[in-house]
Amino acid sequence: MPLPFLKMHGLGNDFVVLDARLKAVRLTPMQYRWIADRRYGIGCDQLIVLQPSQRAAVSMRIFNPDGGEVGACGNATRCVADLLMREKRQDEVILDVGGRLIKAYRGSVEHVVQLDMGVPVLDWEHIPVSKAIEPGEPFTLFSAFPPAIMVNMGNPHAVMFVKDVAAVDVEEWGPKMENHPFFPEKANITWAKVVSREHVVIRVWERAAGATLACGTAACATAVAARLQGLVEPQMTVTLPGGDLQVAWQGGMGDTEHPVWMEGPAETSFSGIIDENTLSAVA
Repeated sequence: MPLPFLKMHGLGNDFVVLDARLKAVRLTPMQYRWIADRRYGIGCDQLIVLQPSQRAAVSMRIFNPDGGEVGACGNATRCVADLLMREKRQDEVILDVGGRLIKAYRGSVEHVVQLDMGVPVLDWEHIPVSKAIEPGEPFTLFSAFPPAIMVNMGNPHAVMFVKDVAAVDVEEWGPKMENHPFFPEKANITWAKVVSREHVVIRVWERAAGATLACGTAACATAVAARLQGLVEPQMTVTLPGGDLQVAWQGGMGDTEHPVWMEGPAETSFSGIIDENTLSAVA
């Protein structure tokens, strides 16, 4: 059968959304890769498959362009939440994202969504990293950069605070750090500059996706890392290449059991249908 889809994005971090709530969607890794390809397919940073859930409005599955599945994507969660709240005509919704329940709320402006991203994971075994480190303890990955803070926001992140994010060659260093032996499941890599105690600028290399215009979980991980280092106030603007996210975390070193809140836009670009013959040809 032809496969309908939505193309959505949060600050340019873009997604192909497939609705499998009523009819199952079964795709091969090669088909996921074809859909994500920006020259031969539709093109996206991640593919999102919506499935029924017994404990939430929907269950979200997230696939990287290489066909591998990951556990979290903050921008995609905002997009799906915006879609569901418009569909259900509600101002809040609960989503099952990689087994984690995330609460979403309608923002004060249309197509702006606020998420309760949950409590950050700082225990080294659950980030995970390959060496025991104290929560929030910086670890040097490469001598070219300051030590990184490790945070899991549904996926593993390494955050480094640098003097100039624009000077970082993300395409060179991103793959090296993503695949560092310190990360048994690879990691998302973030370079951050603290502009003020209420403003941080970041650039992100996402595992298996590369450099993206925005990464919601990276913005949240950066806020946690900056708070652990005493660099920022609890509420801050995180600027990414695609725009701004508002992030808040009341926690700090020795007081980490607080949820991270993120607010930002969610946009629908277009809808379409993937021809069944095309899908069959790339199976």
